[in-house]
Amino acid sequence: MAMPTDVDPRATLRDGLPDRYLTPDDIAEMFDVPLETVYQWRKKRTGPRGFRIGKHLRYDPADIRAYVDQRKQAEAAA
Repeated sequence: MAMPTDVDPRATLRDGLPDRYLTPDDIAEMFDVPLETVYQWRKKRTGPRGFRIGKHLRYDPADIRAYVDQRKQAEAAA
């Protein structure tokens, strides 16, 4: 039986991040910032992109990776 050669692209993008949607608490812990900072980032639209599932705010690990990469590039260009 042949093994599939397609690799899940999400596995590559996550780079060690959890294979689940992240909570605001996860983001605060990950970046070592207060939880209120995560909510302010969302309000000001300056932080990683989040989305709602009902009343719950969640973050896709791929979006977190993209946000970190974008911040690194902006810092290098400055």
